[in-house]
Amino acid sequence: MAIATVNPTTGKIEMIIDPHSSAEVDARIGEAAAAARLLRTTTFAKRAEWMRVAADILDAQAPGLGELITVEMGKPIAQSIAEVEKSAKAMRFYADHSEGFLADIPLAEPATVNASRAWTRYEPLGVILAVMPWNYPLWQVIRFAAPALMAGNAGVLKHASNVPQAALFLDTLFERGGFPVGSFRTLLIGGADVAAVVADPRVQAVTLTGSEPAGRSVAALAGDHVKKAVLELGGSDPFIVLPTADVTAAATTAVRARIGNSGQSCIAGKRFIVHADVYDAFAAEFTRQMSQLIVGDPLLPQTQVGPLATESGRDDIVALVEDARDKGATILTGGTIPDGPGWFYAPTVIADLPDDARLVQEEAFGPVASLYRAVDVDEALRIANQTRFGLSSAVWTNDPDEEAYVIARLDAGAVFVNGMTVSYQELPFGGIKASGFGRELAADGQREFCNLKTVWKA
Repeated sequence: MAIATVNPTTGKIEMIIDPHSSAEVDARIGEAAAAARLLRTTTFAKRAEWMRVAADILDAQAPGLGELITVEMGKPIAQSIAEVEKSAKAMRFYADHSEGFLADIPLAEPATVNASRAWTRYEPLGVILAVMPWNYPLWQVIRFAAPALMAGNAGVLKHASNVPQAALFLDTLFERGGFPVGSFRTLLIGGADVAAVVADPRVQAVTLTGSEPAGRSVAALAGDHVKKAVLELGGSDPFIVLPTADVTAAATTAVRARIGNSGQSCIAGKRFIVHADVYDAFAAEFTRQMSQLIVGDPLLPQTQVGPLATESGRDDIVALVEDARDKGATILTGGTIPDGPGWFYAPTVIADLPDDARLVQEEAFGPVASLYRAVDVDEALRIANQTRFGLSSAVWTNDPDEEAYVIARLDAGAVFVNGMTVSYQELPFGGIKASGFGRELAADGQREFCNLKTVWKA
């Protein structure tokens, strides 16, 4: 199996990299296991020192790394550089806060359990496997690796096969910062090889960000081997706009939410559910702005929407839009493939979707937005909750009672009020239903890969 960088802007192969052999994979897992034994005995202060140096490396190389990301998966260059900088910020966040997040927690009244003292402590598990996607090739990995390594774990990475250069950069990043050899190792393997890594007794847990089918497979494997798993899968996030909202601000934010990363984000607003009283105004402004976006070479600073990362990804988007069109939906703008090379697709807004259109239930992983008209807040919630996904959501309202009503009834891992979903290292992130289980980021995400040990003393 060849692992290649295929430039989505041109469709041309930039680089071909040989995969690791089974012997190389075994050796790399062995290096990680040895590093994990060292890391669990190092101090938080020492790990923090190493993590900050690694963060400095990211910042110093941000322009070049940004270009690498853009060439490999097509993200507009300003967003690629911002991803690098966000990753460095998260590394410093965990360098600063891990010792507090993982501090011992004493039982306030130990006499109630017949003890002089009782407490819980967080301890690292060991080697953690991360199976990561291409859409945020640095950020998705760092938001796992930074908390995991700061907790004293080691990591092995199976990255998406279309971003091998990002994967190889990450293979050495933490060692360059000072971490022990093997603390984080990239495995250049195919999807079919993941099962053997999950089964390896040196690997203690697995985290996956990716598609629902991949998540089901990895969760089943982890269950077979009685290993902890954290899954962040697909999303078809609702973006609800109610009558008291600032409609122009909502429409402008909705465009940003939908076309970030050229629409290839699990946590982006995808289904725009608008109260009938403001539907026409919102639809007009939203469609106007979507139709004026600059689509083109993602290395140019003025470009707002780049290509889809893969040809198959564009094929999936085309199939979803054509299915909706064939079933009577209205294409308000877009719905076309621009002329020229690369895997581009025009920013698209679709309204009047019939219930049997695939877009009603399936995730659109590209610059395609679905518009829904709701007669009242309860219908808006029904539409919002009708998919099998439950990652994040947004609601726009200036009515406090309405805000509380919607927050309590949305089936989602997060609700953003008068804004768009963004992942912050300070806030836990994850979903429910088919969007996965477990959490990343904040203290909760770091504790996912720790043993919570209870200690009782007479």
